[in-house]
Amino acid sequence: MPQYLAPGVYVEEIPGPEVIQAVGTQTAGFIGPCRFGPTSGRPELLTSFLDFQRIYGDWTDLEFSDNGDMTNYMALGVKGFFDEGGTSCYVCRTFSFTGVPTPSNPYYWPDYASAEVNPPGSPPALPPLTLRARFPGQAGRVAVTFTLQVGRNALVLTPGSPPVPPALSRVKEYDLVYAVYGSPAQGALYVVRRDPQTGVLSLAGNNGLDLTLATQVYPLTVSVDVQFPTVNAQGLAAFGPSQNVGVFGFDPRAVGTGISTVLTANPPTRAQALTVPVALEGVGDLHSPSGSADDVPGLVAEALLGPDVIATAMTPTTALSNQQVTVTLLDGTDGDAPFAQTYQGDPDGFTDYQGSNHDNPNPVQLPQNGLLAFESVDDISIVAAPGAATGWATPPQTEAGQAINGMVITHCETMLYRVAAIDTPPALLPADALDYRNNRSSNYAALYYPWITISSPIDGTPLSVPPAAYMTGIWARSDSNYGVIKAPANEVVRSAVDFELRINKAQQELLNPEGVNCLRFFPGAGFLVWGARTISDDPEWKYLSIRRYFCYLEKSIDEGTQWVVFEINGPALWDRVRHTVEGFLLNEWKSGALLGATPAQAYFVKCDASTMTQDDLDNGRLVCLIGVAAAKPAEFVIFRIGQWTASASS
Repeated sequence: MPQYLAPGVYVEEIPGPEVIQAVGTQTAGFIGPCRFGPTSGRPELLTSFLDFQRIYGDWTDLEFSDNGDMTNYMALGVKGFFDEGGTSCYVCRTFSFTGVPTPSNPYYWPDYASAEVNPPGSPPALPPLTLRARFPGQAGRVAVTFTLQVGRNALVLTPGSPPVPPALSRVKEYDLVYAVYGSPAQGALYVVRRDPQTGVLSLAGNNGLDLTLATQVYPLTVSVDVQFPTVNAQGLAAFGPSQNVGVFGFDPRAVGTGISTVLTANPPTRAQALTVPVALEGVGDLHSPSGSADDVPGLVAEALLGPDVIATAMTPTTALSNQQVTVTLLDGTDGDAPFAQTYQGDPDGFTDYQGSNHDNPNPVQLPQNGLLAFESVDDISIVAAPGAATGWATPPQTEAGQAINGMVITHCETMLYRVAAIDTPPALLPADALDYRNNRSSNYAALYYPWITISSPIDGTPLSVPPAAYMTGIWARSDSNYGVIKAPANEVVRSAVDFELRINKAQQELLNPEGVNCLRFFPGAGFLVWGARTISDDPEWKYLSIRRYFCYLEKSIDEGTQWVVFEINGPALWDRVRHTVEGFLLNEWKSGALLGATPAQAYFVKCDASTMTQDDLDNGRLVCLIGVAAAKPAEFVIFRIGQWTASASS
């Protein structure tokens, strides 16, 4: 309480009433195998399928070491999510190493594509550098092109009497340059150094060069471009468009601009790890006979480009192809087929970027992988595991797929405010789909059947895909258009060109009461979602919209009343809590989410001495009772029509 000790006017700000902000319900979390990208760490937020491709690769099929080719359901599912109306999602990549990483060797290297850099004319005395894909996967078999870039002459000759010493311009310390001198002209590599006392730039390394002997000094950098492997429309292996990683210098001492500090195995930031798909190894093994660090930049340039490419610096008209060295990484695998434990996550697992346990004996936090990684992301309200129902095998392993789906459902039940969208295995008959549903009951999951047939993004042929990821996009679309209280059904499946099996009314009458949400075709209307139930055996939670709406209410109230903690637990606080919650529910009633002609009929909020015992008060508990009459979907629309006899007064 403020003190008033001297006479005067005191102006104080009075806080307004606390309000509850509605939480979002449209952000999804997807987990499963991808072609590339991080296998641990905080999941990445994506706002388009282009974001997914940039980090996790394209939709080319996966090739598991123990199970052969498998459709890339993860990439297709994320694409379907955005195509159906989703706006944001998080992705967690699962990966099963073909070997066992250990603390002394946390990476199982055969799963990472790699290649030695051996440019034409490379000095035999230099140990070759190695390029390694930053993440495991066959998509790591990238083509990396190093292009020498030659800047303008940096030597400044100023006439005058007495003579003015030559100087360097447009270069900075640790830049590598190609200096031309002598007659006939010859050239060599040097590094720019700055005198700490005078600030004068000079040429060091390679025994140094007096600027008075030079005729031209050309700054050298290297541009790095990467092309990811893909397949063309004919299904043949090809490389995608070139992606520029950046332009770099050669000196390891140039932090942030040297190629070995940017293409390092352990980048300082996760953003750098995600944007630089390869690491350059072996720079530390390049030592000159003199032992001088000033010789290393030239050795790096020769090891990367070779003396033939470097010598083109004297000839500005050199063809671009003669200034490039391309290295294609080999090997690398998509790992083994993921299993249930891979999805659950390993709290003691290793990360594949800076900050892992093996690099830091006292990590601030344990690595995040699998569903454990989603626990640290508060935004997620929808979870799906595209392709998990197959058990990642052909033909589908029903038990393995059920185990993975079970872990996804358990995750949502544990996190409370999330709902899972799950799939049936492919090619099931209605009776089989019913048997699959009966394996698990949950208030926090919705099951969809049958699979969707889409046009393959690779060659345009029909392709059957699991529907759950596409349904999450429809959930997000419905939430955006109507609100979460609206059942995400009677909505068009935009991506569908057909369904794997066309369900009729009689078949749905068997499936719908048990919580199997059917996708159906109606002439004129097209391909529609025709079900919105959970797989709960509790009638109170049978509707998906009710389950998701209560998740929305509970999380909004949870986050919007955190200010209550440690306040004085008395009548004044109880009134504030009641008014805060009532204000939020009043808006919900006005939006049509709650039934009742008046607010009193739509909800009640009690927070007073009648809701708490003395034991509650003694143990610091504030108890608030809330009841709401949520609007349920009109699942069965019935018009009762009969004949009516006309009368003279009618």
